[in-house]
Amino acid sequence: MILNPVEIERESMRIIAASMGKYEGPSENLPVIMRVIHATADFDFQHNLFFSDGAVTKAREALTSGAPIITDTLMLASGISKRYGTKIISHVSDGDVKTEAKARNLTRAIVNIEHSVREYPEAIYAIGNAPTALIKLCELVREGQANPALIIGVPVGFVNVIEAKNMLETLTQTPRIIARGRKGGTTVACAIINAILYS
Repeated sequence: MILNPVEIERESMRIIAASMGKYEGPSENLPVIMRVIHATADFDFQHNLFFSDGAVTKAREALTSGAPIITDTLMLASGISKRYGTKIISHVSDGDVKTEAKARNLTRAIVNIEHSVREYPEAIYAIGNAPTALIKLCELVREGQANPALIIGVPVGFVNVIEAKNMLETLTQTPRIIARGRKGGTTVACAIINAILYS
């Protein structure tokens, strides 16, 4: 029985690689795919993760230049590795965001994105839970108010999820990583970000 955490992760990755078989996509994407499978034990992500050309490299360059990471939930912000000193931001629980969302009858996730884009239009945006946040972000990109270094669009669920991801996929000038279909979630978004940070 393996008990050492480093050995457990190494053995997990060995099992994942063996189960995936030959990988023929861009090499920079493979650690991200494997990290997502490691976090979910779901091999569907081998096929339903979409990467725009050079998305991982562009994200690394943005992080090296000091770009912050904006998240749609505090849970996602909490799960991102802090060892690299990257600024991680979520306004979703701020008092003014709560007040504004209630007054406008909108989700806090939407108002969080609006506030974040005003502060950090070129940040990395990670959406793992709220499709409404992803839709709003895509609208702001189309309007020229946001120019994200990367959008990770992996919300999970049944309402607005497919529509939000389809909208993101049409933003051909924006680096993006998408979990096609209904699967995704905070765990997936966190795995993607951490894989990019680790690499």
